Amino acid sequence: MEIIPVIDLMHGQVVHARMGQRQHYQPIQSLLCSSSAPIDVVSALLELYPFERMYIADLDAITGQGDHLATILHIQTQYPNIEVWLDAGIKNADALASWQTVKVTYVIGSENIASTHDLTKISQQLNGNFVLSLDYNQTGFLGCADLQTNTEHWPEKVIVMTLSHVGSQLGVDIERLQTVISHADTRAIYAAGGVRNNDDIGILQGFNIAGALTATALHNKNYDPRKLKS
Repeated sequence: MEIIPVIDLMHGQVVHARMGQRQHYQPIQSLLCSSSAPIDVVSALLELYPFERMYIADLDAITGQGDHLATILHIQTQYPNIEVWLDAGIKNADALASWQTVKVTYVIGSENIASTHDLTKISQQLNGNFVLSLDYNQTGFLGCADLQTNTEHWPEKVIVMTLSHVGSQLGVDIERLQTVISHADTRAIYAAGGVRNNDDIGILQGFNIAGALTATALHNKNYDPRKLKS
């Protein structure tokens, strides 16, 4: 199972995401480094472990307050071998245009998709090469309801993003993962939100999860990716 570190970018800094309450996010305080500058945080994570990819959430782009395009390009220049999974709040095919200068794997969050028609157009433009994030908060599924169970619209990689568990120490959302897995067929499922330690990773491995997205556990040194069992 793969561990994918998460970088949440807001107003030029890496912030600590907590339970999807973006208005309250603060600059990250990490045991890995003393800085919240994006390049410093990325460097510290790669010193911890040679991760092959990172998930970047551009929260300014997601909330319509600008973007971190230059920052992401800088990270890619410094670390060209890292695959970036980017959630930039893409709502439709037209929204991809401003990101064409950056070579990333796009994460399309269900919270931003109003209709399956929009997702189909995005998929056509990307030749199906994207990751779908099925987003949930305390109230339930976010976005076009049909995406939750209609796997016709799912690409090969799907994230189960439980925002209410992010940075919460609540543990992984097993019930939600089991529901998605039951519909997934051969798709690779990635868990996001609530990973606290090696025990949680072990639970996910028991469900044959393809990977886990995590930030808090890495920055608090509650989880050592070097102890991951294949």
